[in-house]
Amino acid sequence: MNNVEMEAKIFFESQRVVALERAIIHAGQKGFVASMPQLIHARTNASYDNILWNTWFNSYSEENVVVTPQGNHVVVVIHGGGIYASPERFKKMYYASTDHRSEHGFTGQFAAKISEHEAHEVLEGRLPDGTEVPVYPFAEFKQGINDLPMRYGVILDYELARQSFSGYVDFEVLKDDPNMIARVGGTEAAISYLDKYQRRNNTKVMGHWHAYNRIGPEQPQTRLLTLAGNRGGQGSDADDFDTASRKQREYGYNSDYGLSGDGGGGGGIARYVAVAPYDPSTSLRYLSFGS
Repeated sequence: MNNVEMEAKIFFESQRVVALERAIIHAGQKGFVASMPQLIHARTNASYDNILWNTWFNSYSEENVVVTPQGNHVVVVIHGGGIYASPERFKKMYYASTDHRSEHGFTGQFAAKISEHEAHEVLEGRLPDGTEVPVYPFAEFKQGINDLPMRYGVILDYELARQSFSGYVDFEVLKDDPNMIARVGGTEAAISYLDKYQRRNNTKVMGHWHAYNRIGPEQPQTRLLTLAGNRGGQGSDADDFDTASRKQREYGYNSDYGLSGDGGGGGGIARYVAVAPYDPSTSLRYLSFGS
């Protein structure tokens, strides 16, 4: 290729495993499927008219609840493909026994179960595909890591993650929120994104969700991170926010759900972004076919 550039493409399917498989194939060895920090970075630098701001996306990021060898409960956030990085791992979960004692099925709250071995390995940054990634303690990560790789982990104390607000949250609170910082790639990334998000419609709150107040952390489990979006981005406006219940009054395309790790392992529809190199000289996209 003479003039290689990177091009992003959306993969939308009625089944998550199919969407992910197509995205991984498109990315190939020299590209990547977009993680939550990468989606956040792209949004921060994109026009509000861009499709990235106006619909929802699955990310190649996950949050793993595990117990350390010392008996401590922690959340291990993995960006760039973690335990559930492959379609095969999803299939193993989908086709597992529905008996609650099954090691590989869903939890009672429909999170994706992981084995004790997978949980212990991810604590050390060792992933099922043989990759080893750096894993940073949250306190160090919050201070800022130079030259973060595309694939890495953050270890967050479970109690700290649990105390994070889950619902529609004030922007200034989110800028120092541990879950937010770990999810989007650091403190600076969180501040830049939240400032741009708020400027769009001068909104006061943003949806930011987790399930840590309603699960049993003794069960090793994984949730996948999702980035919401709507037509015009007005759904998190303070006029639509019920301060008593901390809930939005409208949902769907009229409401922006924000950023969520609350939905579990998940099947159903999915929308991933994959980025891969291409040669513009071989593409029809920018050719003129007029006279």
